[in-house]
Amino acid sequence: MKLANVAGRATIVLSEKSGADVERASAGRFGPDLASVYRAWDDFTGWAASATWEEDVEFTPQDLAPPSPSPAQIFAIGLNYEEHARETGYDAPVDLPPIFTKFASSLTGPAGTIDLPEGNVDWEVEVVAVIGKTAHRIDSADAWDHVAGITVGQDLSERVRQFKGQAPQFGLAKSFPKFAPTGPWLVTTDELQDRDDLALGCSIDGTVVQDGRTSNLIVDIPHGIAALSEVVTLMPGDLVFTGTPDGVGLGMTPPRFLKSGETLHTWVEGVGTMTHVFR
Repeated sequence: MKLANVAGRATIVLSEKSGADVERASAGRFGPDLASVYRAWDDFTGWAASATWEEDVEFTPQDLAPPSPSPAQIFAIGLNYEEHARETGYDAPVDLPPIFTKFASSLTGPAGTIDLPEGNVDWEVEVVAVIGKTAHRIDSADAWDHVAGITVGQDLSERVRQFKGQAPQFGLAKSFPKFAPTGPWLVTTDELQDRDDLALGCSIDGTVVQDGRTSNLIVDIPHGIAALSEVVTLMPGDLVFTGTPDGVGLGMTPPRFLKSGETLHTWVEGVGTMTHVFR
């Protein structure tokens, strides 16, 4: 199942340009917003498994908003690919990689224009897990059962602010407006050929800069979610950015950052593609 946010309304995706409105299809039982669907995830998926969908919504990429537009929490796992850790000057973590947060005001959808603040803005493609059931102190073997699905994400980062001062400012440097694009929709993991081995990447003006696979994660998605849940309570709709592979601008020689007028395409195998232009 693919679930999109079309102008604030939960929509089952039936094609690249059309879908079925959840509230109308369920006669008001679910929706209209995505947050209420995640809060009733088990009931919703049970109903959806046998529901009949009638196409009644048309959309373009610009009509799509974040698949989880109002998460209570956004977590991100840093340095979670060995080669990415090395390219940014760190040793690969031997235990749980560093965890930081992005702020909800940085969320945006899968297409559009993003303003560049002063400094050096870098790209980081990530698979993003959307939590579907409350999780606290869960075992990694049960972690996928607490995930509604996955989506494509970019952890955009302004590197000057990130490394200015005595200690890194991960959260602030990664939370400028529209610095957390997600989309184009949520895909439930039963739709994926192998949810633990997904190709992900991004390109700038057609030149591929990142090309990785989640099978190379240091801490895989279920173990990362379980580790988070040892401390915090993950809630329906929460987002977990799971890490970026090597190929970021900071790791290039010389370093290379996004420029006005450039177009960033971001993709995850089996999920979809996002397109953003910078100015």
